[in-house]
This record gives sequence, C-alpha cells and structure tokens, in this order.
Amino acid sequence: MKSDNVKKGMQQAPHRSLFNALGFTEEEMNKPMIGIVSSYNEIVPGHINLDKIVNAVKQGVAEAGGVPVVFPAIAVCDGIAMGHIGMKYSLVTRDLIADSTECMALAHQFDALVMVPNCDKNVPGLLMAAARINVPTVFVSGGPMLAGRVQGRKRSLSSMFEAVGSYSAGTMTEEDVREYEAKVCPTCGSCSGMYTANSMNCLTEALGMGLRGNGTIPAVYSERIKLAKRAGYAVMDMLKKDIKPRDIMTKEAIINALTVDMALGCSTNSMLHLPAIAHEVGFDFDIAYANDISEKTPNLCHLAPAGPTYMEDLNEAGGVYAVMKELMDAGLLNTDCMTVTGKTVGENIKDAVNKDFEVIRPLDNPYSKTGGLAVLKGNLAPDGSVVKRSAVVPEMMVHEGPARVFECEEDAIDAIKSGKIVAGDVVVIRYEGPKGGPGMREMLNPTSAIAGMGLGSTVALITDGRFSGASRGASIGHVSPEAAVGGPIALVHEGDIISIDIPNMKMELKVSDEELAKRRSEWTPRAPKVTTGYLSRYEKMVTSGNRGAVLELK
Repeated sequence: MKSDNVKKGMQQAPHRSLFNALGFTEEEMNKPMIGIVSSYNEIVPGHINLDKIVNAVKQGVAEAGGVPVVFPAIAVCDGIAMGHIGMKYSLVTRDLIADSTECMALAHQFDALVMVPNCDKNVPGLLMAAARINVPTVFVSGGPMLAGRVQGRKRSLSSMFEAVGSYSAGTMTEEDVREYEAKVCPTCGSCSGMYTANSMNCLTEALGMGLRGNGTIPAVYSERIKLAKRAGYAVMDMLKKDIKPRDIMTKEAIINALTVDMALGCSTNSMLHLPAIAHEVGFDFDIAYANDISEKTPNLCHLAPAGPTYMEDLNEAGGVYAVMKELMDAGLLNTDCMTVTGKTVGENIKDAVNKDFEVIRPLDNPYSKTGGLAVLKGNLAPDGSVVKRSAVVPEMMVHEGPARVFECEEDAIDAIKSGKIVAGDVVVIRYEGPKGGPGMREMLNPTSAIAGMGLGSTVALITDGRFSGASRGASIGHVSPEAAVGGPIALVHEGDIISIDIPNMKMELKVSDEELAKRRSEWTPRAPKVTTGYLSRYEKMVTSGNRGAVLELK
C-alpha cells in the first residue's frame, strides 16, 4: 500500500507516533488509508450539505475495509462573487484547489481518494488533482438544488438575475423582485439549471469518474446519501483492482464527455475545464474539436436557462446515463472506456432508459441536429471563441451590428441599464480575459441585464471574459487572443461593424486588414490591474482561454 511509506518499518516509527496522536488503532494502521476531500463550507449553498455527504462516504469506506481520513478543499460561490472584485477570484481557485489537493494527498501518502465537490471550479479543480495524483479515486458531488416556484412556474438563479434587469426596464416591481428573491433558490445544492456546476458534475459521470446519478440526484434526496455510501464502496473496489484516474480519463473519455456536453447543452465553461483536465493527462485539447463533434451530435436537452426544464426533471427522465444511451445507440460514444465502477461505459449504460421524451429528446426528434456549443473563429477571434448556441434564439444565430465597446464589465452594465444599448448593437467587453481581468470574470450581470431589458433577441455580447452557465442569448466568450496580449478584440473601435454567423462558426470584424495593421501599430499594452497577491502571480502564468486558462511557467 502507498500509505506503508508513512506507516511501516523502523524508519517510520516517528510517523506512527503522530498517527497515535490522531487516535489511530493498531488495526487501522494495517488498513488502506483513504483520503476524503471535503469541499464543505458555510458560504456556498451547494456545499452547505457536504458534511452529510462526507459522513456517508466515511461510512461506506469503513464498511468496505478502509480507514477514511477527511481533509478540506476550498470553493467559491460564483453567484455571491458575481459582479464585483470577488469574481476575479472564481476561476483562479480551480488551480489552487488542484495544487492544494495534490499537496495534501502526496504529502500524506493516501492509498485512494474520494472527492466530494459540488460547485463550479471545485469540480474541475479536483478532477485535475485526481489526474496528477493518480491513485484510485471516485467523485460524489453534493447534488443540484431543486427548482424554485414563482407564481406556479419553475424558476432558478438565472431568473433572479434577469428579474433585476426587468426591474431596471420598469417591467417588474420591487415586490415582484422580492418574491423571486425569496423563492428561486429554495434548497441547498448547486443551482438548479444546466449551469457550470451541474454541467461539470454531469460530465464527471460521462468521463467515468462518478457513479450513476452523480450529476442529477437532487441534494435533498436521501438517494444522494446512498450514492455517497456507494462511492465509499466503489473506491475500495478500485483499490483492489488498481484502477486509477489515468486509466479512466483518457483521450477517448474526454471526447465522450465533450459529446455528452453537446447533447446536454452544458455551460460554455466546460470549454475551459475540459482542456485543463486534458492538459493534466497529456492530451492537447483543441477547442475546435467542439465543432467537429457538434456537427454529428444532436442537442437532446434544453435545461434552464435554455429551456423550461431543470436538473430534477433530467434526473426523473433517466439522468446522464439515459442521454448517453441515446448517444450510444447512434454510435457516438466510445463504449470501451473504463469507469469507476470497474465496468466499461457500454456495460454501465446498456440498460438505461429515457423516461421522458421532452426532457431528453430522442435521436429522431432533437432540439437541434447539432450540439449545444460552437467555437467561432475569424479575424476577431483567430484562436477561437465559444457560444452556447442551444441558448441562442433563432433570430440571433446570424447577426450584424455596430460595436459598443467597454473596457470593463461595470461600464457595460451601466450602459445597458441606463438604456444606452439599443436593438442591433453588439456589446464588446474587453480586458476581462485570464490575464486582463485578471481571472476571466463571468458576465452573468450584463447578459441578464440584456435579457431583462427585453433585448435578448436583438443584442449580442462579445467578451474575452467568460459567461456563467446561467447566461443565455448571443453571448460569445473566451475570445482568444485576449485584449491584454494584443488580440484583435483590443483593436475594435466604437461603431465598427461586427458580423456573427453561428451556424457557420464565424465571427468577423468588418475592418480592412490595412486598418487593423494600422491600429495594431498604435496599440500599447496596458499595465496590470493587480500587482500584488495571488492574482498578480496568476496573471503572470495563465495562458489564454482557448487553452483552458491553464498555468504555465513562461
């Protein structure tokens, strides 16, 4: 056992004295030591219940013959961090989580791990750590929140942000907003639509790193506790069979995950996190893969914010496995990939059943014949940009309009809410990328303001930052290269015409090459916005959005 490095032999007598201080018995010293990475905290709604999940995992591990040992991982609530300096600290925690978990797991020589994440950057951060550490590892998330109900209709956090925009437009009263405020987030759990947290928890199933139901069983269901116990059993079985994360998270498994992503209509943030996970296993993930896979993968689900269904509905319809079974029947999945069950993808999903043909459309009646995401390229984004096309209204799939240029998110929000943005405009928010932010803030406030002001079917938004999974509309993010490194988005002038063609994966700035060259010669880099602390170090090491914003020594 790996833990023998700290438990066996005369040289380890000092180590054993410290285990003695922890209360380890002699019997426990002879059993595998299983690290349980707990993301529990009291500030994130998706994490407030993780103590219950962790206790259930501990029980499962102990029943299966292991010694469970808990240590922590941090997590940020993107909703609470939204719209202020806190959002600069969201994406950057992904690497802190991966680094700190690697440190704890290898310093203490755990034999295996159970990761207990739930919200946005916590899940990919721990997947990255699992790939690095490469001991038997199972994931069990805290589960999604139940949808709220306002005036008899299901609602979620995206509805709340859009209500603020509606209030600014004068179409909703303060009392209406207060009702939304009290009802849209009714339980613990990750927010109830197909936002980033739920996207990544579902893709963890698709990757083979989580058990069935990991992405969809609601946080408040007792079935979630049973799942956690089964995760404890599963990790002990993986230890016996010596199944490790790099046996599971192969290139083929990552392509499977991207395929499921297209069918589910996941958050655009998956196009940051899948490349980062691939980077950890040595697979150079080109975001342009998304277009090739999208062209042959139908979009089968329209969960909020793209449609009126929620995670609880997907769970009742059969969950991720039912979606994967539809894809398998179309020959779109590699069914030979290993999973944490000790069985292949094909073995896991062969008996899955689609129980609701509206929540999960069948192959002969998809929401669209192409997948939920698209990568747009052109002279404005030579290295690519990402849009959740399943959440774009038909009339905005092709759009051309004048650029309204803003150097930060706050200025754009002020302009939208004060009525300065009109139908046909293309809002450009720059210097918000991984380096320029730094930290690549999510733009849920401006996209929600656009929707709330009634402009969602007439106004596009382009940024080198990123979008919340709760964003909808013609919201195009991850524009690469970003403005801070002199990407073409830094050269856009107010009133320039921008052409967006999502079906043909193109985005063009209607300015001549000669004019762009002139502007480039006049452009000068901006001084970093932050010069101290973690963000300053992050800014110096982070790569572009199209590469997953991974950290590299220059």
